[in-house]
Amino acid sequence: MQLQAFLITFREVLEALLVVGIITTYLQRTDNKKFVKYVYIGAGLAVAASYLVALLFQVVFTGFAAMGSEMYLKISIIFISAILLTQMVFWMAEHSKNIKSNVEGKMSHYITTGNIIGLVIHSFLVVVREGVETVFFFAAITGGNIGKALEGWGAISGCLVAFVVGYLFFKGSMRISLKTFFKVTGALIVLIAAGLFVQGIAMLQDLKILGSIIPHVYDITWLLPEHPIDYDHYLRDHGTAPLLSGDIGIFLKAFLGYSSMPSIEEVVAYLGYFIVVFLLVTGKKSPRKKETVSRKEAKVNNRVS
Repeated sequence: MQLQAFLITFREVLEALLVVGIITTYLQRTDNKKFVKYVYIGAGLAVAASYLVALLFQVVFTGFAAMGSEMYLKISIIFISAILLTQMVFWMAEHSKNIKSNVEGKMSHYITTGNIIGLVIHSFLVVVREGVETVFFFAAITGGNIGKALEGWGAISGCLVAFVVGYLFFKGSMRISLKTFFKVTGALIVLIAAGLFVQGIAMLQDLKILGSIIPHVYDITWLLPEHPIDYDHYLRDHGTAPLLSGDIGIFLKAFLGYSSMPSIEEVVAYLGYFIVVFLLVTGKKSPRKKETVSRKEAKVNNRVS
């Protein structure tokens, strides 16, 4: 869970810092330093709003728990988070190339028109989006206990590393390709999303909401149990210990959705998720290839004419 919290926090905080950094750098470069304070006001309000959203979310979850319906809320959060994580990766991959020019264009418009409120609102929305997403993802990986994720080393270290990377990036000390960065972190987050999706399927089956044609496709508890409890049970029932510790199983289950005894539906869902992601990636690349081919054809036609 802590590694998930680290990756999610690092990515979300760094995205917010990059955009805020682009805004403040542009304002300073264009001799508009007097507007920087409004950017910080918007960002500060966004952090406060994100904290309030976390508190509200916790109250709502506690209410569901009191009614005995928290499992249904957990499942909903898990599936929605898996979708949002995937969408976030694709959105940033598509917009990371033009994010600097787009942000600077908006800032230029706000300054030219003297729209201070628009400047504050834009800065607020940039940060609050990342904050609310983080709250939602924390709820998914902790089963609703957002405070647990916020207090762990994952979220804290994720914030610290993001600030260090952001500082070095804007100071020019670190040469980093945003495209490469978002590709690497995006791949890791896709793995987390796939794991959450499969966990949601497993929870539906535990509640008997979803049946199973083959409850256990295979059983490799002897190699790697999902949990230390499974490790102890296997040792008790068979007299021999599994080859690997249940603590490793906990880590892999939280990070990748690992299961030592998956149902056929879990296996199909896991593989199907990556097939869909692959199709989306290749589908978005193909129009670019067509544009490249058409441009080459146009150049050839111009030379001929």
